[in-house]
Amino acid sequence: MLAFTVIIPARLASTRLPRKPLADIAGAPMVVRVAEKARAAGARRTIVAADSEEIAAACRAHGVDCVLTSPAHPTGTDRLSEAARLLQLAADEIVVNVQGDEPLVPPTVITQVAAALGEHGDCEIATAACPLSPDDVASFVDPNIVKVVVDRAGRALYFSRAPIPWPRDAFAVDRTRLPADLPARRHIGLYAYRTRFLLEFPQLAHDPIEQCESLEQLRALRHGHRIAVVDLASPLPPGVDTPADLELVRSRWNAQR
Repeated sequence: MLAFTVIIPARLASTRLPRKPLADIAGAPMVVRVAEKARAAGARRTIVAADSEEIAAACRAHGVDCVLTSPAHPTGTDRLSEAARLLQLAADEIVVNVQGDEPLVPPTVITQVAAALGEHGDCEIATAACPLSPDDVASFVDPNIVKVVVDRAGRALYFSRAPIPWPRDAFAVDRTRLPADLPARRHIGLYAYRTRFLLEFPQLAHDPIEQCESLEQLRALRHGHRIAVVDLASPLPPGVDTPADLELVRSRWNAQR
């Protein structure tokens, strides 16, 4: 089996749901539930990259490895970078970034994204996407849903909040459905990285396109790093951003036990 490490960035401050990583899900903090999914995926090692001793203590109490990172990181990827440096991971180690607010993430998806990077030796990053169905025009035009276009080898050409690729001729006639042959993909924000890229990432200059779209993966593309994209059958289960999300996830967690 492919050896990979999972790092779970966890930040105590959250505008919409304070202390989110410590929210209880069936008797354990949410970040611990995420770590359990990572272990089930076959990760060689699972580590939480926390920004507070309180999260670290909760992880230790449940037997989850944790490293303390700076609370000042602007992105989760920057937090991953510090964690990879603190852990002294090998340059070619594959690291999967599993968000600490995704307790329902299927372990098989974590494994698939790690395997995609292992299979693409020319790529520094791997991520996931799923096809948009012809009747899902609403998602296609929704700027909150990121789309991705790939090349013949399954590498990302571009990510955008805009509807891409735009079916010019078909939409000139009918915009109520997507053409059946339109390769429209919804991006799924689960990433695998080679450690050498994570260590380089904080030094990469921010790019106007990244800032315009508010998509940090465009910084990697603009600096010449390739991103492999694995196709999934469906989107991930819902994550947790709000109190209502938390109640939904608790309900689904209990239903699958």
